[in-house]
Amino acid sequence: MTGYGSASRQVSLGAGVVADLQVECRAVNSRFLDLGFRLPDECRGAEPALREMATHSLARGKVEFRAAWRVNAGAAGAAKSNPHALGALNKDRLDALYTLQEKAQEAFPKAQALGISDILRWPGIVSEPRGEEEGWMTATVEAGRAALTALSESRQAEGKALVGVLSTITGKMREIVKVIEPKVPEYVTQYQEKLSERLAEALAAQEQSKGVSGTGTELMERIRQEVVLYAVRIDVAEEFARLKTHLQAVDTALAGKGPVGKRLDFLMQELNREANTLSSKSVSEECTQAALELKLMIEQMREQVQNLE
Repeated sequence: MTGYGSASRQVSLGAGVVADLQVECRAVNSRFLDLGFRLPDECRGAEPALREMATHSLARGKVEFRAAWRVNAGAAGAAKSNPHALGALNKDRLDALYTLQEKAQEAFPKAQALGISDILRWPGIVSEPRGEEEGWMTATVEAGRAALTALSESRQAEGKALVGVLSTITGKMREIVKVIEPKVPEYVTQYQEKLSERLAEALAAQEQSKGVSGTGTELMERIRQEVVLYAVRIDVAEEFARLKTHLQAVDTALAGKGPVGKRLDFLMQELNREANTLSSKSVSEECTQAALELKLMIEQMREQVQNLE
């Protein structure tokens, strides 16, 4: 199921500087639970805790946690009262960079000197306050838990909407079964009559071609046996019964609580099997069309079921 949740927390970096940390939790459809993490180095230590929370809360979906942080805008005020609030220059690295620039300009006299922004962005030049690992861990876990809760709520809302869609489809399928099932015996009888006529003609022609005439009783007995065997092969009463049972199981699963996605996956396979059998045993155009309609609706449900946990 798809869903999204986010939450933010603040982390003290020291020297009066505060970082705003935001954690996002996104989920898209997947048959299994697939967790991914895109966390900055400061938050990496919280990944096992986030993984455990997600595993306990979710059963399906491709879920990704993302975290990002930036220094709070109020840090500028702190910098005025504390020059080291936003970081300190590393003199050794600064001297090394200056020496490196001089050598580069000797080799390339026309090269432009580094600007102040280039110098400050150079790795290791500015030692910024980073805060304590425990503070980052606590903030990341708390924000992750809140984001996961928001994600679950959005997935629940989507799930309720999908339940309505699936219930509507099962209702339509019941209507098709209700219309077709009572007509099947009539279709079978009509088909048996046609089959009896054709078999009688075929057997009579065969007897004549052999020059052997069988009694009328023997002929009718052979026809009866053939018709009975065929009637058994095209009997769909059992398929209709199983179809209705599976539809009831779908409604029961949708009305229950907890994860139902995998159970519904199985029920879709069973429904599709019965619809295929109905199609293969069809003895009328109307039955064939009904079986095709059922298969189409089952496929629609199968696509939606992939979105349910």
